[in-house]
Amino acid sequence: MNEELQTALKLLQLLLGMRKRLRVSGPSMLPELQPGEEILFNPKAYRQKLPKVGDIVVARHPYQKKQIIKRVAVVLEDGSCFLTGDNTSSSTDSRSFGFIPPNKILGKVTSKFP
Repeated sequence: MNEELQTALKLLQLLLGMRKRLRVSGPSMLPELQPGEEILFNPKAYRQKLPKVGDIVVARHPYQKKQIIKRVAVVLEDGSCFLTGDNTSSSTDSRSFGFIPPNKILGKVTSKFP
């Protein structure tokens, strides 16, 4: 699929509510995601299944009113996830705040935007 068609598909998914957009705000996911980049995530990705180790997810921070983007390192049977940043020296993640319950996992990152 060519690049223009992929961009059009991403835009269509965003407009139809199948994806949500979020801007990366810090260095915790370097080198995969750069600060200032925008990502698309699927808010329905985990309605029928649990996240998998290696998935990049958007979650609610357990103590602050913000969303975070992290990689799933461990998934418990109850769906709680241990989340880490790829750039561990610059990441506040589950090593600080523990497991994130499934209701705080907002979706799976599907692509960069555009």
